[in-house]
Amino acid sequence: MESYQRVLCVLTLGCILAAIGILGNAIVLAADTVPVPTRSDNDASTRKGFDYFYNLEYDKAIREFEAAQQAHPDDPFAVNHTLAGVIFKELYRIGALDTEAYAADSFLTKKPLAPLDPKVRDRVKQLSDRALALSQARLDKNPNDVDALYARGVTRGMRATYTGIAEKAWFSALRSAMGARHDHERVLELDPKYTDAKVVVGTDLYIVGSLNWPTKVAASIVGISGNKQKGLDYLREASTGVHSEVASDAQIILALFLRREQKYNEALQVVARMQTEFSRNFLVASEYAHLLNAAGHGQEAIAAYHKVIAGCRNNAYSSCRIEVPAYGLGEALRGQRQYLEAAEAYELAASSNTTQPDLRQKATLAAGQMYDVLQKRDTAMAKYRAVVAENSASGSADLARRYMKQAYKSP
Repeated sequence: MESYQRVLCVLTLGCILAAIGILGNAIVLAADTVPVPTRSDNDASTRKGFDYFYNLEYDKAIREFEAAQQAHPDDPFAVNHTLAGVIFKELYRIGALDTEAYAADSFLTKKPLAPLDPKVRDRVKQLSDRALALSQARLDKNPNDVDALYARGVTRGMRATYTGIAEKAWFSALRSAMGARHDHERVLELDPKYTDAKVVVGTDLYIVGSLNWPTKVAASIVGISGNKQKGLDYLREASTGVHSEVASDAQIILALFLRREQKYNEALQVVARMQTEFSRNFLVASEYAHLLNAAGHGQEAIAAYHKVIAGCRNNAYSSCRIEVPAYGLGEALRGQRQYLEAAEAYELAASSNTTQPDLRQKATLAAGQMYDVLQKRDTAMAKYRAVVAENSASGSADLARRYMKQAYKSP
């Protein structure tokens, strides 16, 4: 069953990883086609919309995308832009845009941190149905219309992302995601230079190529193939597009995979460029600090986390959930054996108005561990009791009960 669950999420991850809170899924179009698609390099509203979108200012982005859609009502790309804004605003609201949430298979069953808005669900359906109808109308006239194929694949991919992440309807999400990959593979068959189609395809190639052998066999049964190196090469190529609206998506996915491959220097270079471009996005700044810590640059990571936290407090970002950099800071300080400072960072993460109760539990547990290391047993016990009180059925609560019986010791 576990292998089959992995197969269910393989293709949707191609869309998910483009979204996990850091950037989201954009839509890019080929040049020299008739009709000319609406995109950021030929439409002012779309250009403004993407700037807001990648800086997590979703309301402003949606307004700009809607203006472009109103000016180009029959363009599936304009509809897809609005659809992207609506979906990722909702995913951000329910706390689903968190890279740590996708580190394990728990995201397959993890409930949203806030109830889904039924009005958003209805709008997602309306917009995706509209975009698919517009793309299909063009494909009925010309089955080899690469822009229409690409637009349909993007719509299917975003529908898979919403259906899978928000609604946890993985069977339905898988169907849409497989359609997205097939559409983009067909685009590349027709036009190998249409590099924007390599984002979803490259992501899927890498993920499937990373699976263990039994799961790869299960994936092959449903026609899913993988190749890690080819996937990375596709993403590198897509991330360098000069006029591409998915280059940023490709960059963040590439950075995540490079981190997995422990190619930290390249990953840091990629995210450093993104920090410059999207200076109001606290998640990008936090990701740079995460990478520094993963690369073994503990003190540099600590400084980077402090900078993000200061930016959150000084309103340097369009929005900020301070628990993200605060928890990362705790991890970095812990790695440097600065236990008191780590406990303070974890407490900051736990005390924030977070929408993520599981993160609050983890932070409270980690603070308790630090107090145990510091031989402040009474304070540690208070933290462990708070963890159990938060959710007695969680894994963090199980660990807290263990440390209530026997004090935590640093490895």
